Amino acid sequence: MVYSTNPDFAFDNGTPEEAETLPNASQKLRVAIERKNRGGKTVTVVKGFVGQEADLKELGRLLKAKCGTGGTVKDGEILIQGERKEKIIALLQAEGYTATK
Repeated sequence: MVYSTNPDFAFDNGTPEEAETLPNASQKLRVAIERKNRGGKTVTVVKGFVGQEADLKELGRLLKAKCGTGGTVKDGEILIQGERKEKIIALLQAEGYTATK
């Protein structure tokens, strides 16, 4: 580490700021079903969310509640337990995510 003697020096720790959350209609979410590396369990994965982590967690909480099942939000993806692709697509479109496939 290098120390500066400049009194106006601002240290940049390299952490990027979170992107601003796009409006629902501008989000291009992709819903897929995965079975690999899940111990034989089937999960529905929602990818492609652009925005802050808090908004992603709130969307994940909404989907889990509406589907009546468990799940998690990690690595920028929403994981919902079970094979619920059609129901999640319908829920997302009802929430205004029009570019969902």
